[in-house]
Amino acid sequence: MFIRTSAKSFLLGAVSAVALISAAHAADVVQPVEEAAGFNWSGLYVGFGVGAGANVHKLSSDFIPVSLNGIGGEGVYGELTVGYDYMVAPRFLIGGLLDAHVGNIGTTLDITGFDASIKETYGFDAGLRLGYLLTPNTLGYVLGGYSWQKYKLDTNAGFDFDWDQSGYFVGGGIETAINSNWTIKTEYRYTGFGTKDDLLSEAGIVGVPDGLLNLDTSRHTFQIAANYRFGAQNGGSAAFETPAYNWTGFYIGGAGGAGASVHQINVPPLGDLEFNGLGGEGAFGELNVGYDHDFGSWVAGVMVDARYSGMTSKLDLGGGSINVDTDYGFDVLGRVGMKMNESTLAYALAGYSWQHFDLNASDPIGDILDWGSSGFSVGGGLETALSSNVTVGLEYRYSQFAKKDFSSEFGAPDDTLTSTSSFHTVRLGAKYKFN
Repeated sequence: MFIRTSAKSFLLGAVSAVALISAAHAADVVQPVEEAAGFNWSGLYVGFGVGAGANVHKLSSDFIPVSLNGIGGEGVYGELTVGYDYMVAPRFLIGGLLDAHVGNIGTTLDITGFDASIKETYGFDAGLRLGYLLTPNTLGYVLGGYSWQKYKLDTNAGFDFDWDQSGYFVGGGIETAINSNWTIKTEYRYTGFGTKDDLLSEAGIVGVPDGLLNLDTSRHTFQIAANYRFGAQNGGSAAFETPAYNWTGFYIGGAGGAGASVHQINVPPLGDLEFNGLGGEGAFGELNVGYDHDFGSWVAGVMVDARYSGMTSKLDLGGGSINVDTDYGFDVLGRVGMKMNESTLAYALAGYSWQHFDLNASDPIGDILDWGSSGFSVGGGLETALSSNVTVGLEYRYSQFAKKDFSSEFGAPDDTLTSTSSFHTVRLGAKYKFN
């Protein structure tokens, strides 16, 4: 599972990098500031993208005071988009969009020859977005709307069924022009689905009341996409300048973000049980320092950051709870980026990550066990200059940490009980560069 998950993440990174480089080269040369300022953001567009993410299923019952938040899954997806935007003021935009996506974000269970998986297969979103031009050729935006998703349970025991859930999504992104018609964007969405209280009856189990098993699902996703905008070359009404920005220099910054964790549990004595996995979600804050060097069309740099996270998995037992908290950690990362235009950088990053975990229960038990784990992170994002010293950016990271062996805590032989953790996180940040 470690190899499969890593392969997915590196594949996504490779595809994203190829998409970025291909789009940039399709423009032949980066357009000068004067031409980019004439980009027309009003009009119809179509697009395609690839993304990654994780979901968390909360299980509860109307009849038993026990809930688990949650069962976690992870994976990748592809998406097609059609939308329309309209500039209502020189720097403000409103638009509508419709997306269709296909993916494999899912949870797996293997035990003594029994295999089962729950996967998100296909779905769509319909919504609105509000945008603000950070520069004439770069848009920051928020969005939200309706979401519908098809799920499928597959087993090797002949018990298969599917169901659908509907809900809402909210999120935000950064989109930047790379030539007279094409843009690229990075975007985060949080999706919350309504309570599914009739899952057992849909599975064909007769005589069970609704509410015996309730399913609430949330999802955190990030995508990189390219849009083709019809008529964008006709020019816009932007009447402000792109800031002059030199990427070389030291900087400090901060970010806020959200994401989901997935813990893969392995218990070989229980029929080689492998469960991927135990899920959690939450928000975090982060501080960073770093240095970038501008090589012309390319930028390379290093960065160190420290974070405090609220991503938590929780088993609520009515009178108390047991939690797995991912509280604090740090990263040492390198990044390489390509300038999409004079003020915006698309980049990929990778490096070392360390995370502290805490297993605890409500009073009077308190702390049970804590540990630290090393690993790696890969990801990428878009960053754009607001002035000669300040930038903002939206970034995704996939992080995976080394296996933790809990066997000695219970007096058992090595590898009796192990866990491997992965994160899907997105952060919106700002940096101040010293000239």
